[in-house]
Amino acid sequence: MKKINLLALAVIVMTIIYLNTSSIPEEITFEEEINSSQQKVTVYKSPSCGCCANYISLLEEDGYAVDVVETNNMASIKEEYGIPSNMESCHTSVFGDYVVEGHVPFAAIDKLLEEQPDIKGIALAGMPLGSPGMSGAKAGTFNVYSLSEHGSSVYWQE
Repeated sequence: MKKINLLALAVIVMTIIYLNTSSIPEEITFEEEINSSQQKVTVYKSPSCGCCANYISLLEEDGYAVDVVETNNMASIKEEYGIPSNMESCHTSVFGDYVVEGHVPFAAIDKLLEEQPDIKGIALAGMPLGSPGMSGAKAGTFNVYSLSEHGSSVYWQE
C-alpha cells in the first residue's frame, strides 16, 4: 500500500513541476532586462548636425534608449510639437508625453520626468556654449523654459 501512495505522490509532484515550468517565459538576458527599463527618447535632428550627435551620445551614456530620426525638415517638427520660434534650437527630443527642445541639461530633464508637471515640455533656446553636446565653456546662466498653452516661464536654471 505504501508503494502505491509513494508512486501516486511522485506522479502528483512531477505533474505540478511540469505544469509550473511549462508556463515559464523564455529566458531574458541581462542586457534585454536593462534595455527594457531604460527611459526611451526620440531625437529629431538634421542629418548634418554634429552637436546633435554629441547630445545623443551623452543621452546614451546617461542610460537613455535613443531613437534618432533624421529629417531635412526640422521646421515641420517644431510646428508639430508647438515649439515657439524664440525657443527653437537645432534638435527636438520627445520623452514620453514631453517635448524637450535643444541642448537641455539632464538635471532639468530629470526634474521634468520626476515631477511630471502639466506642461508640454521644456526648452533651452539656441545652442549655448558649454551646454550638453556643445563645445566651449559655459558663459552665463542656462534658463530652461517650460512650454505650455499659457506661454513660457523659467522652469529650471543652472
